[in-house]
Amino acid sequence: MSSVPNSFDIDFNVPFRHRVRFTQDLVEAEFETLLDLLESAAGVQPRVLLVVDEQLAIESARIGELARKLEEHPDVLLMDGGSSERPGPAVALPGGEKVKNSTEYVEQLLALIHERQLDRRSYIVVVGGGAVLDAASYAAAIAHRGIRVIRIPTTTLAQGDSGVGVKNAINYFKKKNWVGSFAVPWAVINDAALLESLPDRDFRCGFSEAVKVSLLKSDDDFSFLCQNAKAISSRDMDLAFGAVKKSCFWHLKHITQGGDPFEALEARPLDFGHWSAHKMEQMSGYRLRHGEAVGIGVALDCIYSSHVHGLPQSDVSRVLQCLEEFGLPLWDTTLNDFEVLVAGLEEFRQHLGGRLTVTMLRDVGDPIDVHEVDYEQMRASIVELKKVSQRCW
Repeated sequence: MSSVPNSFDIDFNVPFRHRVRFTQDLVEAEFETLLDLLESAAGVQPRVLLVVDEQLAIESARIGELARKLEEHPDVLLMDGGSSERPGPAVALPGGEKVKNSTEYVEQLLALIHERQLDRRSYIVVVGGGAVLDAASYAAAIAHRGIRVIRIPTTTLAQGDSGVGVKNAINYFKKKNWVGSFAVPWAVINDAALLESLPDRDFRCGFSEAVKVSLLKSDDDFSFLCQNAKAISSRDMDLAFGAVKKSCFWHLKHITQGGDPFEALEARPLDFGHWSAHKMEQMSGYRLRHGEAVGIGVALDCIYSSHVHGLPQSDVSRVLQCLEEFGLPLWDTTLNDFEVLVAGLEEFRQHLGGRLTVTMLRDVGDPIDVHEVDYEQMRASIVELKKVSQRCW
């Protein structure tokens, strides 16, 4: 018999499939898109738990119709997600950071998963903005070590970025996304009709992530956003949904083909502008929307990149004008507290692990990973950004 060595290092790959669908009206004309994603096992009806953003559950007739159609379909077993106090087919969770700022709502979902006897071939269909998607997807990822999740994002931010990602988390220790997991969703459905009821502020917010990813990936796509920012922010839906689709495509391509989907390496280019954005959100008590903070963070890091890494000033001006024409803020008072703000760099390093690595730009489409930040140049960049924002006001 051959001897067995005392040490093994074996590389292996685990196949994943990331399913993304774009629809114009999922609830009415294209409901089959959702049904086609609900696989039955050996003819057994798939168990489905529907989770929705609380405000949507109250305000949107579309969400009520979605629940009704799932409940009445013979090939689906929609679980009662309510309680004796509030019975109904859907679990309603508060939107925004409230759903992520404690373990309460994740524990509520885990209890329902247990009570309704969901298993690894069951589905959680979650409809809402990025925070609700995050919390529900995290609960699904840790229950039975993974229940299938179908995300239906309802914001431009979630459709173009976080909703198609593989990260799920809630906030902890007053730190953004400190508790979480990596898990590939079973599917994502981006529906244009669900964006129609978004308030203007939330509609505009998502395009900061579109600007970010285009700066990393494509000058042509960045130019498109610059040329159409005013029309998109005024809700030209053809242009807006096209921009969401392209943002989604670049995020998805990076996740699936970038070689590091679960962020085991040092670099996180998709977090360009985020080291300060996450800290500003926390410092503002989440008064700032994530998309607003990202826009400011991108503006700040572009100015810094021009000071330190040679990004042409003409490109910085294009970025600032583009963000302004999207109706996004270029300044927040949290930037006045420099020492607290730059503590976000150490939190960013800890969250990633290893040495500090942040992405900056040498040119549009030419990102660079850097391992140290010149604090004096960053301070000067903040001063410059404040002056620019005051001119915009």
